[in-house]
Amino acid sequence: MAIGPRRPRFYLGVLASGFLLGGFLTALLERFLPESAARSFFTFAVTPSVGPVSVDLLVVSFTLGPVAFSISILSVVGVVVAYYAARSLF
Repeated sequence: MAIGPRRPRFYLGVLASGFLLGGFLTALLERFLPESAARSFFTFAVTPSVGPVSVDLLVVSFTLGPVAFSISILSVVGVVVAYYAARSLF
């Protein structure tokens, strides 16, 4: 099977679905796993944030932010699973 170049929307869709799957898995494990080393390892998340950013255009001024992303180990696992699933389907 010949694999041609992928479009950026394909990769964005895989990333979005992978992060959603990983977030769901993280929430599921936080709810049902007892307090243990495994739970703290799999649900550990790094949350980088940017903002707030103020923009003044003389006519309109607005503030964006703060914007934060929560990235856990299961989010990365979700992206990998979504990539392999999308690769096998398409």
